[in-house]
Amino acid sequence: MISGVVMDQFIHNLPKAELHIHIEGSLEPELLFQLAERNGHRLRFDSIDALRGAYRFESLQGFLDLYYEGMAVLQTEQDFYELTIAYLKRAHGDCVLHTELFFDPQAHIARGVELEVVVAGIRGAMAEAQRRWGLSSGLIFSFLRHLPASEAEAVFEQARPLLDQFVAVGLDSSECDYPPKPFAEAYRRARGHGLKSVAHAGEEGPPEYVWQALDQLQVDRIDHGNRALEDAELMTELVRRQMPLTLCPLSNLRLGVIEQLEQHPLNELLELGVKATINSDDPAYFGGYINDNYLRTAKALGLDRQQLVTLARNSFESAFAEPEQIQEWLLQLERYAASTG
Repeated sequence: MISGVVMDQFIHNLPKAELHIHIEGSLEPELLFQLAERNGHRLRFDSIDALRGAYRFESLQGFLDLYYEGMAVLQTEQDFYELTIAYLKRAHGDCVLHTELFFDPQAHIARGVELEVVVAGIRGAMAEAQRRWGLSSGLIFSFLRHLPASEAEAVFEQARPLLDQFVAVGLDSSECDYPPKPFAEAYRRARGHGLKSVAHAGEEGPPEYVWQALDQLQVDRIDHGNRALEDAELMTELVRRQMPLTLCPLSNLRLGVIEQLEQHPLNELLELGVKATINSDDPAYFGGYINDNYLRTAKALGLDRQQLVTLARNSFESAFAEPEQIQEWLLQLERYAASTG
């Protein structure tokens, strides 16, 4: 185990990718209030402190209720630009070389915000981050699983003129009682257009949801996947496929998936040979961006330098990027590991 300031410095400067970040979940209370005032949107909270005080969640659904309420302030292309550039600046400061952002098209369209407006704002910030900091990024078009699968298919058809703006499709929102299988047709269409795919599975839902994501949706990554450990056959399959899991430790803690960070299954997953990664999920709501997740998890689980390098290596190898670019990132990681060893 690395200790104290040495660990802080090692993690802070560790080259890494972030593969599980909901851009709407990076909406900090300060920006939320600014956008509400600019757009004339009335909030039920009278102060930033009051809003932060509501960030005590007993379940995924409790968080989602506030999450959807908060995104109502996002109304213009400029709003989405400011939201995204704020996250990307933070990610660059955390030595993230590549990030893949989820966004929820249906949640914005339902509020009367055009998809083109949302995508233009987010992609504008992504292009700016590439110019300013060399920060690579991709955008993941996520379906809301608590809505009918037919609506996912419809919104995907609506997005056809914009498909070149996305690297993948995903599946998020309420997991309990909303299995992945009904979305197989939407995923089939996405594959037909050359998009990669991921899905939230096995966070609150059972291991069966992970099986469905693998076999019915044919995903390239599993988001969360904690409960896969309950099924030995599934674990064998995840290792055999080297299927990446995008774990989010502080999210799991805040949502009651685990009671203490020391109980997080990351160590066990790494020991079994699972391709695990660390990510922040919805950092504005869960109390930590990617380096906070690395640092607090490392301290709680006693992770050593090699395990941290393995996690960073897994993040690059699991990214939806060109092989040559991935090799360049891995070389940077190897140089960093060698220089600090």
